[in-house]
Amino acid sequence: MPGGKPAGVPCLHLRTDLGCDLFGDPRRPAVCGGLQPSLEMCGDGREYALRHLSELERDTAPGQVANRNP
Repeated sequence: MPGGKPAGVPCLHLRTDLGCDLFGDPRRPAVCGGLQPSLEMCGDGREYALRHLSELERDTAPGQVANRNP
């Protein structure tokens, strides 16, 4: 998405079946290809994964201060 994807806004290339229209396309952003599923990210299912992604978007939104607890 030009200028990046705002948190909470679905990607312009996300299909109704939640697949990516740019999958396998060289125009697909590197950040999308680098986001690999893991137990930490996906947990025990879709609801957990979507909640985790929402938290990542919130925590990395412009203006957020990184948690620097040792």
